Amino acid sequence: MTNSQRKILVTSALPYANGSIHLGHLLEYIQTDIWVRFQKSRGHMCTYVCADDAHGTAIMLRAEKEGRSPEEQIAAVKAEHEADFAAFQIGFDNFHSTHCEENRELSSLIYTRLRDKGHIAVRSIKQAFDPEKEIFLADRYIKGDCPKCSAADQYGDNCEACGATYTPAELKNPYSTISGATPVEKESEHYFFKLQDFDAFLKDWTRSGTLQNEIANKLNEWLEAGLQEWDISRDAPYFGFEIPDAPGKYFYVWLDAPIGYMASFKNLCDSDKGQAAGLNFDDYWKVGSDAELYHFIGKDIVNFHALFWPAMLSASEFRTPTAVNAHGFVTVNGAKMSKSRGTFIKARTYLNHLNPTYLRYYFAAKLGSSVDDFDLNLEDFVQRANTDLVNKLVNIASRTANFIKKAGGKLSDNCVEEAMVQDFINAGDQIAAHYEAREFGKAMKDIMALADRANEYIQEKAPWAMNKEEGREQEVIDVCSVAINLFRQLITYLAPVLPEIAEKTAEFLNLDDMNWDSRSNILLGHEINKFKPMLARAEMDKVTAILEETKAELAIENGEKPAAETKAADSKKQEKKKKSKGPELREDGNEVIADTIEFPDFAKVDLRVARIVKADHVEGADKLLQLTLDIGNGETRNVFSGIKAAYQPEDLEGKLTIMVANLAPRKMKFGLSEGMVLAAGPGGSEIYLLEPNDGAQPGMRVM
Repeated sequence: MTNSQRKILVTSALPYANGSIHLGHLLEYIQTDIWVRFQKSRGHMCTYVCADDAHGTAIMLRAEKEGRSPEEQIAAVKAEHEADFAAFQIGFDNFHSTHCEENRELSSLIYTRLRDKGHIAVRSIKQAFDPEKEIFLADRYIKGDCPKCSAADQYGDNCEACGATYTPAELKNPYSTISGATPVEKESEHYFFKLQDFDAFLKDWTRSGTLQNEIANKLNEWLEAGLQEWDISRDAPYFGFEIPDAPGKYFYVWLDAPIGYMASFKNLCDSDKGQAAGLNFDDYWKVGSDAELYHFIGKDIVNFHALFWPAMLSASEFRTPTAVNAHGFVTVNGAKMSKSRGTFIKARTYLNHLNPTYLRYYFAAKLGSSVDDFDLNLEDFVQRANTDLVNKLVNIASRTANFIKKAGGKLSDNCVEEAMVQDFINAGDQIAAHYEAREFGKAMKDIMALADRANEYIQEKAPWAMNKEEGREQEVIDVCSVAINLFRQLITYLAPVLPEIAEKTAEFLNLDDMNWDSRSNILLGHEINKFKPMLARAEMDKVTAILEETKAELAIENGEKPAAETKAADSKKQEKKKKSKGPELREDGNEVIADTIEFPDFAKVDLRVARIVKADHVEGADKLLQLTLDIGNGETRNVFSGIKAAYQPEDLEGKLTIMVANLAPRKMKFGLSEGMVLAAGPGGSEIYLLEPNDGAQPGMRVM
């Protein structure tokens, strides 16, 4: 380890082992993962751990409902969570569970240290009790009529109808949501952490720069109002860890949940992987440690992480966090995530339709270091993914790599735009500063400004035009080599956000490593591999499908038939009805050979002028040519067209034609076709491409 290498331990809040990961969760894990990948790219020893939060009444009740043990329940959910995280390229160094021996031992150790120092109080309290299930009831398990407005089926702490707040004891006609029984009041002995003992410590700690200003100001309101004892025990039956020397009493889930960070790290340290990396638990958790500790959390759980947690750590002789980084909530199209609108989207539902790369980039493009809420605008999401990632970024390589490959596959020995490439290299310092400060949106803005500059350079030099002129072969190689070097810089900066694209780029550029410092080496005389498509365009119809699938999931939860099934059944009925009536006839008595469409349907077709930049034979295809089309603004498309019998590839390059630009990409065995060129004729050798009049330019719309 070099003198400048930092030791960093990073955590995200623990997902609860009682449900699926959704987009609201993913904001945090993607934010954390980007920051961790950046630190690793810089050469620091950065370790990212997490775990499932596996304890509590809710998990116990769900397991009972599904007819399995709590252990089976949390194991199944953990497997689901790990699969979803892996698909979104979240690179945990260890993902554990709070229901583990490491957590049991650490929770007991911290508790006994608190107890022995006099920070635990014991006293009896009265609580609502379900006489049928013989279980104490938290507020969320009690419903009744609002004591203010008499609205029925309101929870035990607030009324959704009139907004009133109250205690469960004030509800009229209360009932247990678990059994339906009327709750009774019952006394029980509880254990409390005396948080007020740490008033002075927390006033200093919360103002030490460890928290964002907005969070420190909010916590100050609570500190000024006076801290209260925190109930850390629950009565049996309860799924969790039993409190030492207190039979039938269990740690409240929020006591052992943050200790799960320590437990997951200890589990890693004791593993072969941790030992090979030289990880030592005490090096990171002892008081006075030179390691850095960062928690990434949502703003709704700040009190647990910035009051209870540092007080517990300090009192039990462990170090406190270097920083607690809070973020806001996710809204979709400006509104709270909603199952009925289809916007309460599960990670797996998204993955069924769209590449996670789009979401990782969109979150990064809009994330800053504040605790402001984050809006996922779905139309903007699709547009941003296509404009920035496909049109600006990947296009740089797709427009230039084939010229290098056809000339032998080696980049130029000389960099003809060394000053420009050096500007891109120098920009890395400011981009790194943005990443470090969690100002990802600012980093993406700077990176895309560089991408614009790279595309302007390619458009200005137009290597496809040079390539047609004899004696300019070296110029083409020189220009395209500059473009490839610029692309390499951009992907290095985006690697923390787009790990899958970075891996494909490393393979394409024949590089072992794309770490931050490697960008300083300009690639000269370097052999590259054949460029392969890296990212297809995002389509709005896939977003619509996600919303519909989410609504269908809600319908199934409610015992209803999904709308999609109903629609499909109606469609089949209509088809059957058509067949039974026989063929449809026109007024002249002839059969209608195709369904008519309305003008709004036709208006959706986006016809564009396109220049054929490149045309190639397709190996193994008798009728197809592969066309590379320039449709303006630096965007190119790959299209397979069945015109081989009528045209030779060399006759097409440079010609203008008309294409359908918004046709959904079609996966063929030869590759992805991203549009359609328009042609006329009876077929065979008599096929004529539709060509626009003189004066047309690529990208011009055809009306």
